Amino acid sequence: MKKTATIVLTMARRINANSNDVFKAWTKPELMKKWLFTTEATNVVAKNDLRAGGKWEIIDRREGEEYRATGEYLEIDAPHRLEFTFEMPQFNNLQDQIIVWVSPVGKACEMTFKQEITVPHEESWGPEDIKSAMKEYSEESEAGWDKMFEGLKQLVETGEVRAMDSK
Repeated sequence: MKKTATIVLTMARRINANSNDVFKAWTKPELMKKWLFTTEATNVVAKNDLRAGGKWEIIDRREGEEYRATGEYLEIDAPHRLEFTFEMPQFNNLQDQIIVWVSPVGKACEMTFKQEITVPHEESWGPEDIKSAMKEYSEESEAGWDKMFEGLKQLVETGEVRAMDSK
């Protein structure tokens, strides 16, 4: 069994939209396709079975490569809480856990996101190697989600997502 460590990434965003619209953007395939992972231009598949135990999947095709993200819904309390697993099987068989809270704040809402990231490491690694890998995973994950959350914010506030860098 591969050795792993876990880090927790927490992010929050104030969004000028109601909780229902933000929750729908997380759970409706036609909306997920517009912002989750990359954009509608490269997301070729977005589907889900929105129920506890149901699966979700998104496939992004860029430069001839397909990137698949998938998971299972663990808990759904629309429009306030969504808990699910997240994995990218083409890279490894590790699974992260994500919780999204959406809370009304006046005419807007606050979305809080928490990801428990499973970081693989080699048997031979020492504490500094593990610490470095955890830092890299955290920074890369935060940068990726930051771009996605900008797309989510654009979608629910304006109805469209402007072109974003898909790296």
